Amino acid sequence: MLNLKEDKLRDLPGWEKNAPVPICMGGDYRALTFCCKPGYSLTFGFKCRRDQALAELGLSQEEFVEIKETFSQENQWDSDIVCFGSMSYCCMRRGGCERRDLALKRRYPKLTLPEIMEIYFKKKKELAKRILTECAKKPSIKKKINALLSLF
Repeated sequence: MLNLKEDKLRDLPGWEKNAPVPICMGGDYRALTFCCKPGYSLTFGFKCRRDQALAELGLSQEEFVEIKETFSQENQWDSDIVCFGSMSYCCMRRGGCERRDLALKRRYPKLTLPEIMEIYFKKKKELAKRILTECAKKPSIKKKINALLSLF
């Protein structure tokens, strides 16, 4: 049974109900979709739980990067103006990220910002599902992950 805390969930356009807050703010494993690329020092690295979450899921950093970069290529999310060269590593910041939002506007030039953000969060939800689906292949974590996958 899932025990998701309401203060760790958000309603987002494109994701709809129960989107997780970022991992560093206490979000569940689905929030890995908003995490940075491993191997780089982070300004707020002291509260980053990405590597801990990956270890708990039995997903290596290399597997995580492969999932995100494949997703980025499939969705034409590679961009030289965002961190780590891909929007698949971008976060959910409510106030927006200047570089993320600019990259999204370049990717979807005929859409309004609200329409773009709906697509962004819908795709981030798809990426979260892909990450967890990969983890569900591991017998030791399958039951826990299947409970989260039922939220999609």
